[in-house]
Amino acid sequence: MLRQGTSRTKNRRSSSRAWAVLAAAGALVLSGCGGGGGSKADPPPGATASAAPRVQLPRLDGEKLQVAAVWTGPEQANFEKVLKEFEKRTGATVAFVPAQDPIVTFLGTKIAGGQPPDVALLPQVGALTAAVKNKWVQPLGPEAKAQLDANYSDGWKELGSVAGTPYGVYYKAANKSLIWYNAKAFEAAGVKPPKTWKELLSVADTLSASGTPAVSVAGADGWTLTDWFENVYLSQAGPQKYDQLAKHEIKWTDESVRQALTTLAELFGRKDFLAGGPSGALATEFPKSVTQVFTGGDRPAAAMVFEGDFVGVNIAQTEAKIGEDALVFPFPAVGAKPPVVSGGDVAVALKPSKGAQALLTFLASPDAAEIQAREGGFLSPNKAVSPSAYPNDIQRGIAKALIAAGDDFRFDMSDQAPAAFGGTPGAGQWKALQDFLANPSDVAGIQNRLEAEAAKAYGN
Repeated sequence: MLRQGTSRTKNRRSSSRAWAVLAAAGALVLSGCGGGGGSKADPPPGATASAAPRVQLPRLDGEKLQVAAVWTGPEQANFEKVLKEFEKRTGATVAFVPAQDPIVTFLGTKIAGGQPPDVALLPQVGALTAAVKNKWVQPLGPEAKAQLDANYSDGWKELGSVAGTPYGVYYKAANKSLIWYNAKAFEAAGVKPPKTWKELLSVADTLSASGTPAVSVAGADGWTLTDWFENVYLSQAGPQKYDQLAKHEIKWTDESVRQALTTLAELFGRKDFLAGGPSGALATEFPKSVTQVFTGGDRPAAAMVFEGDFVGVNIAQTEAKIGEDALVFPFPAVGAKPPVVSGGDVAVALKPSKGAQALLTFLASPDAAEIQAREGGFLSPNKAVSPSAYPNDIQRGIAKALIAAGDDFRFDMSDQAPAAFGGTPGAGQWKALQDFLANPSDVAGIQNRLEAEAAKAYGN
């Protein structure tokens, strides 16, 4: 991960501890998957939304706020429960505004029209940098900074800062190095969770031979393909190369990129491994990529789906129980160590209002995060959030590992890139990797396209 004011030498030296911590979390998750792993925990005293608040908020009677984010469906519904609690405590009225990717373009249109939302949640570091550069964003006020200092590690605080000034609160995080699987499909095929890429391919081969495609790939959503690439690249090329490629200090035509794409093609190039083959994968959006793995008993459309802890939100739309029917293992090691890739959504104020700063203060508190944590499919980098707020052993294990890792992780590479390259549907990296999924044999051609698009977006 690249952070302002952080020694990259230190980051490389300590990253091995992050690998160990989050790999251990995978073991913790698996060991906790026996009977009852999916049951909800009884909240401790003071952990309910109606408990005595740990953060004081001003009265905002009559004030109306708008909050924009790219969330939809259950994720949006769960966040709106947080906003309802804010309304209850302050007297303000808050409306959720669904945004589109790239959110920088969406916000630019709103600002140009004189109707910016009060607060926005940005899903990319690059979006925060662009918003600050465009002078759209207000610095954090003293109350929000106090919550940030009390509840967040330096790494997350620095991610929300630009040139040393804190602008944002990382309300939501993600462990994007997880593979979720249908326990019945694995049992029927007689396979166990793999620990290496070679073992993953072997498991995929056995699953395919048993009549169940191995992997459900959300090829219609290009961001999931960037996550596939980043996990393979980080494990195979290592953190130093990862940092260099994230800043475009090395080219996408580099040999390390060729190796990662060639490795990924070992999976994407096997039509029988993919639910619906390449064409089916390219027509599959993220929510369906999850739900089709956890419906159909021991004969689902696919046995595995790769993505972050937030997959739990979509599993909850099926009858599968997390910890019983739906289990998870860490992304297998391609090189010497398994990868640890994180992502997150940063809340920023677009208006210099008391209400916007109060909402950021609330979002930086454990009070807000624990409300959404109980709903599942949510991970907070807030170290004051009680593990018991998470609804099952799997999510508790993932959350504990994130906090234990501290600053030792790598942030999603495409989210660090300019939005034109790393965050735009139908363009840049998203489109190039979709074309790679359609034709994984054209590694050199995809590399050249990626480099041309990156050079244009980064300006170098």
